[in-house]
Amino acid sequence: MPLSTADIIAQLTTLVGPAAVIGAPEQMGNYLNEPRKRFHKSAAAIVLPASITEVQAVVRWANEHGVGLIPQGGNTGLVGAQVPLRGDEVIISLTRLDTIRSVDPAAGTMTAEAGVILENAHKAAEAQGTIFPLWLASQGSARIGGLLSSNAGGVNVLTYGNARELTMGVEAVLADGRLYQGLNSLKKDNTGYDLKDLLVGAEGTLGIITAATLKLFPKPEDYETCLVNIAGPEAALTLFQLLRERLGGRLNAFEIVPALGLDMQLRHAMLDRDPTAGPSPWYALIEISRMAGGQSGLLQAAIETAFERNLIDNAVLAESLSDRTRMWAFREQMSEVQSKEGASIKHDVSVPIAAVPQLIAEGSAAAERLFPGIRPVPFGHMGDGNIHFNFSQPVGADPKAFMAEADEKLHGAIYEIVLKLGGSISAEHGIGQLKIDLLAQVKDPVALDMMRSIKTALDPKGILNPGKMLP
Repeated sequence: MPLSTADIIAQLTTLVGPAAVIGAPEQMGNYLNEPRKRFHKSAAAIVLPASITEVQAVVRWANEHGVGLIPQGGNTGLVGAQVPLRGDEVIISLTRLDTIRSVDPAAGTMTAEAGVILENAHKAAEAQGTIFPLWLASQGSARIGGLLSSNAGGVNVLTYGNARELTMGVEAVLADGRLYQGLNSLKKDNTGYDLKDLLVGAEGTLGIITAATLKLFPKPEDYETCLVNIAGPEAALTLFQLLRERLGGRLNAFEIVPALGLDMQLRHAMLDRDPTAGPSPWYALIEISRMAGGQSGLLQAAIETAFERNLIDNAVLAESLSDRTRMWAFREQMSEVQSKEGASIKHDVSVPIAAVPQLIAEGSAAAERLFPGIRPVPFGHMGDGNIHFNFSQPVGADPKAFMAEADEKLHGAIYEIVLKLGGSISAEHGIGQLKIDLLAQVKDPVALDMMRSIKTALDPKGILNPGKMLP
């Protein structure tokens, strides 16, 4: 017989103590209010274990009683993987597991627990003359466990890869409470299935990541950063190809932003001044790193070549840390500023890099046909084909009416183009509860069967993040 909410709270309190359990709905807001405000279910309780042993105890209890558990880190996910789907689940917050167990600059590794805030991981790495190169806008609140569970990307994927590629090993509590001790720091270990890669990106459906061994890299001596004016995505593609030829692996980031993004941020006073070289239909934010003893001025030389080839008509190089910070703020505030412009419809998609211009052109035209006056705001990681293809409501439109009419139709139009171009419906945000039905439509049926078999084998009672990812 299912446990009542009162029983759940009482038994969790016995396991971990009253200070580690939140049972009053009015006290759950920080754990339920996800960034996009699309999901509004409550939870039976919030539990905050303070140790791996307590995590194991909670999971064993949940498995015994058939209680759904939702692992949660910083609650920054954008597809609802970290919040309730039904309303009878228990959120297991990993925020108290926030110890950085070790930093080994010689080996190039850091072992951090799931609750470590990304920004704190950056600081710990930099204190040892290294970097952990996973950078994203939510780094002040996103936590290691959630970032790995969603296989986060960010702005440095071009050089360093996504979260999976930055992870050497994981420790995780399985559905029956056993502890998988896979904190491997070996670069070569050919002894069977790569279980780490199975758990990273699984959105907490196969196990609860409690710690990870992460890759560190030498800290650059400096960065060279530039904002260039470009005619559009086609010109950006040509420019990107030139820079890869000239700069190779030094090219850390190549991000594109439309002029509308700058207009919005200046209108809402989110920038203290215009960071660009002047008006342009589009902008590209480009950055390279310079290691100790490396040659300076390489980005400027490459940009001069781009001028000579008429790929760009203006550019500004960061001459100070404040310049660089302002340029990156311009890029990182793109999602936030759209919330100030009313309703927005967002797509986290990827296509082959060469198809990015076609995606943006066809997607913008399709949206305008469906909803005249809609404002396309495509931006993001041109260098790896991941575009955040967002749309802001027409000026003066009613936000609720716009979302009710446009949300489903616009998703359908954009995803059709993405799939036609050989792309993915989720580049870095995951599936969660937002894209479950869509995944069932687009995923290879054999792949879905394999995923279900793995889920059944590792979580036969279906207690780990129930209803997420798999339809």
